[in-house]
Amino acid sequence: MVPERRGIPVLRQVVLARALIPSAAMVVLRLATAVLIGSALGLAACGDGSAPPRTLALADCRLPRLPVAAQCGTLEVPENRARPDGRNITLGIAVLPANTLNPRADPLFILAGGPGQAASFLGPFAASLTGVRKDREIVLVDQRGTGRSSPLACAAFKLDETPESALELELDPVPKAAACARELAAQGIDAAQYTTAAWIADLDAVRVALGYGKVNLWGGSYGTRVALEYLRRYPDRVRSVVLDAVAPPSMKVSLDVWPARDTALSAVLDVCAQSPACRATHPDLRATLAAIRDRLGPHGRDVAVTDPRTGERRTQHVTFDHVIGAIQPLIYAPELAALLPEIIEGVNAGDYGPLYAGAMLVTGDLAEQINNALHYSVTCAEDVPRVSPADAARALADVRSKALALRALAVCDVWPKGASPADAATPVRSDAPVLILSGGLDPVTPPANGAEVAKTLPASRHVVARGYGHIVSPHACGPRLIAAFIDVPTFATLPVACVDHFEKSSRPPLWPDRLGARS
Repeated sequence: MVPERRGIPVLRQVVLARALIPSAAMVVLRLATAVLIGSALGLAACGDGSAPPRTLALADCRLPRLPVAAQCGTLEVPENRARPDGRNITLGIAVLPANTLNPRADPLFILAGGPGQAASFLGPFAASLTGVRKDREIVLVDQRGTGRSSPLACAAFKLDETPESALELELDPVPKAAACARELAAQGIDAAQYTTAAWIADLDAVRVALGYGKVNLWGGSYGTRVALEYLRRYPDRVRSVVLDAVAPPSMKVSLDVWPARDTALSAVLDVCAQSPACRATHPDLRATLAAIRDRLGPHGRDVAVTDPRTGERRTQHVTFDHVIGAIQPLIYAPELAALLPEIIEGVNAGDYGPLYAGAMLVTGDLAEQINNALHYSVTCAEDVPRVSPADAARALADVRSKALALRALAVCDVWPKGASPADAATPVRSDAPVLILSGGLDPVTPPANGAEVAKTLPASRHVVARGYGHIVSPHACGPRLIAAFIDVPTFATLPVACVDHFEKSSRPPLWPDRLGARS
């Protein structure tokens, strides 16, 4: 998943920790401003590679933050394919034309993250793939329930853009989720139908309507799960796949991200302890975090917070959960994680401004790009049912954000639950060429995830960008690497210097003080 930067005051959304997104948003967005399950309903079509005729009309349109026109259209599909005569929904489709009069027949589909991110916000990322667009179209389809695809819109999740709301962190998503579920039901919307399985069937319907025989897939974060599941269900329709920040089928997104983030935060603290310059200024950041927790107490306290947008001082009730919820987004991007020693020390001294400013930098317009209701429909159907109380207790035992995680899991007690195919959590096996990208410092989809899926993808190459975080593609030579692979989906022709750059990269040095980064 990969949004773009921003300004809407939605720091409160950070704590809900939309499973995979905060970083996908941050890192892929960096590019825009410098971007996290299969269906047994559909059988793969004939394997002769022939393309169906295009039946979908396209017209000029505009996408967010994209200065050039795209070509857009809509496609109606059943909300519930088991009831084809029932309610229909509309899918929003955008095509970035190839820069040639004779484009190749196999386009690149961009699959957004979240779950819940609208692909239409990834127009800047798609446009940056100039090597792909030289002779291929790029297709962006908003997942059902997001963006321009019959969004699951609830008054409960409507943004409050008042200045007073800018610094609010919402710790318990359950009340609003329950209100949204009631509201959707009253509108006649079956929220249980907005699953990855349904999304896979939608994608193939779009492929047919646009007249494509085979397609190439790029998936980021949760989008990797979608790409893998499409490969499982429609193997004869996939020419090549790029997986960036892998969420393997076995991953329990709603649970696994919490201990992973905590481990990533601990790694930053360890790096400080090992750095002479950082250790001299911050001798024990773990003890500093413990002191902050003890000072705020179990119920929090009122503190003075400077609004980083206006400079105004406001009184805010802050708990330790608020602090951890605001820290977590920063670890998605190593450049921001490098500021954590000073940020944590500032909070300990009563200065919350840098913490809130950093978190808002990452999450500024995520609420615009991410649909909460769709996120819940996917995770409550596919992830939370695989989490037992014993699993949660074991995984979260020593996690700093345990309370946040338990509240997030509790959403599924009040949300409609869809169905997931019986094999959706099993490995995907395929001989299709797959390029796998992992950030060595990724706090939610670490390189081990990429290694896991590679075991059953024999025609794959796993590139670990050691010094990068969540979502590698938009950084440095990433677009060129992707273009080279999609042009000739083998690994012998990958740009060696680019692969070396990523594999030999390292973590940015920490800022031990406000004078700059030092080892």
